[in-house]
Amino acid sequence: MSGEAHATAAGYVALIPLLPLGGALVLGLLGPSLQRRAGKGLVGALACGTVAVSFVLSVMAFLQLKGMEAEHRLLLTDLFPWIHVGSLKADVAFAVDPLSAVMILIVTGIGGLIHLYATGYMHDDAAFWRFFMYLNLFTFAMLTLVLGDNLLLMFVGWEGVGLCSWGLIGFWHKEEANAVAGNKAFIVNRIGDFGFILGIFLLFWTLDAQSHPTVVFRELREQVHVLDGLAFWGVGIPTLVTLFLFVGATGKSAQIPLYVWLPDAMAGPTPVSALIHAATMVTAGVYMIGRLNFLFAMAPVTLGVIATIGALTALLAASIALTQTDIKKVLAYSTVSQLGYMFLAMGVGAFSAGIFHLMTHAFFKACLFLGSGSVIHAMGGEQDMRKMGGLRKKLPATFPTFFVATLAIAGVPGLAGFFSKDEILFQTYLSGRTGLYVIAVTVAGMTAFYMFRQVFMVFFGECRADHHTQEHLHESPSSMTLPLWVLAAGSVVMGYLGLPPASAFEGWLEPVMVHHAAEASHAAEAMEYPLMALSVGIAFCGIFFAYLMYGRGGVKPESFANLLGGLPYRLSLNKFYVDELYQATVVNGTLALCFLAAWFDRTIIDGIVNGAAAVVRGVSSIGGLFDRYVVDGAVNVVADATYAVGGRVRRLQTGAISAYLYVVILGVLGGVLLYWSWAVAS
Repeated sequence: MSGEAHATAAGYVALIPLLPLGGALVLGLLGPSLQRRAGKGLVGALACGTVAVSFVLSVMAFLQLKGMEAEHRLLLTDLFPWIHVGSLKADVAFAVDPLSAVMILIVTGIGGLIHLYATGYMHDDAAFWRFFMYLNLFTFAMLTLVLGDNLLLMFVGWEGVGLCSWGLIGFWHKEEANAVAGNKAFIVNRIGDFGFILGIFLLFWTLDAQSHPTVVFRELREQVHVLDGLAFWGVGIPTLVTLFLFVGATGKSAQIPLYVWLPDAMAGPTPVSALIHAATMVTAGVYMIGRLNFLFAMAPVTLGVIATIGALTALLAASIALTQTDIKKVLAYSTVSQLGYMFLAMGVGAFSAGIFHLMTHAFFKACLFLGSGSVIHAMGGEQDMRKMGGLRKKLPATFPTFFVATLAIAGVPGLAGFFSKDEILFQTYLSGRTGLYVIAVTVAGMTAFYMFRQVFMVFFGECRADHHTQEHLHESPSSMTLPLWVLAAGSVVMGYLGLPPASAFEGWLEPVMVHHAAEASHAAEAMEYPLMALSVGIAFCGIFFAYLMYGRGGVKPESFANLLGGLPYRLSLNKFYVDELYQATVVNGTLALCFLAAWFDRTIIDGIVNGAAAVVRGVSSIGGLFDRYVVDGAVNVVADATYAVGGRVRRLQTGAISAYLYVVILGVLGGVLLYWSWAVAS
């Protein structure tokens, strides 16, 4: 984009985020009375309606952009000035370009389906209105994040999704574990956000020093070249800024080392898990890198770090998902792993491929989470896959949609996940990072294995639920199954937007994306189909091994669990003890530091203050004694002497005139005698 001249005014764009905000305000202020007087139907209709209208407006924006020339695709609504201090200028302005158009369609489209699903899933919850208030507010925050035309407004949305996630993850806060999970998500994200803030500050400070102060994205794209060659602390400014920003991304998008909050986010209701994992919060870090791709392209060191962290996160999370028994925990670690793929794509400069996988993943992961919620709903709240089995006949809508989404995430050809994941694998191969490519292909096989392990444990074989649960097994209501069918369809067809050789999706994003991926040579192009066959073959191997172990039962899982004394299995089952490591080091270290600071404050600081007070009291006591015995004593001595002299003198005043005459005579005689004595002496 080349600035204001190419922006087209579109006032309705502001309504896309403001409608969910309005719904949240109404529910927050009037929700209890609305629910009490009009019932939960009106509350659900209000919450779903605002997001549905936002989706319609998003489609309008997309179609308007589509009808414009590629280089002029920018819709802008500048509502009002916000921060105008010195050289810092930031307005409350919302912008739609090809990238943000993709994101708002995901947030409002898939988010709207999750809202609809939640009306059935949460129908019996007494705090129905509060749940949808949070859900609407969460949607507003994510839309603000992706539509904000400057870094500061993006940061408002960035913090907003963090706050709303705390409320939604800990929604059932009367159970301590849920409240702890909400707090964990909030605190871990604050750590990442500190790095994000530093990146914004350093970027603006450097641009201001170069007489190009701005935080507006389209202006940053034009001015960011002035950072080339500048350094701070001996590190290039682009590298340092992007590393700080990436720290924020590791928090929001759950990458090593700040991924630990996301699996615990399963404590919230299942629609929350779907919204966070598929359509909103966890995609924020990937979107941020995509939005600032022109800046990250200037920092090859940072891109290398991003690619490495992404690949390692994908591998770590996949290895943990292999042994989990909670149906939602498997999907949670799957999300962390798939986010690793997205960051791997960003790290090798395939920005469009990363966003493409973000989009396809939103469909099949939302379908999987909502499908797991339908299973949990049917099982009366049970989440342990070891107590499931044989549910495919009992859940005629949940099973086929869950199965299609599983095929998609496993990378089976013809489905959305195959197209987006294969593009990432190919771009990683082209980048020359062989080690990362091997990791990525390995993770593809692991993904197929643990996802089909889940399918076989939940839907096939004999039902292992108790008799009471089996008697009450039932399919979910249509408000829950309709979104599953829509998402399953998206898990199939959305991949064809990236169909090579002329990817429509990549062409759509071309105006806002820097072409930084490695160019394919003729030799590399010749390897595309063999590499595709390799990844598909590995995925099918994963599916086959899952079938042998959990489908047909020909291979006992225990035989693998006991390898090397069971150490690999225990490490995976216990999540490599990362939470325990963090508890022992970071958490306990922080608590120890707090206790030390408290001891220092209580013993040293308070000791100094109390010692000074004691000295003052001592000096005051000495001063009191001096005043009492010296100053007051001297005054009292003079007073007593005056009183004594007065007592003696007052006796001379008798009141008898004769006595006074005798004294006068004696005085005169005395004076004469004195005068005579003086005269004789002279």
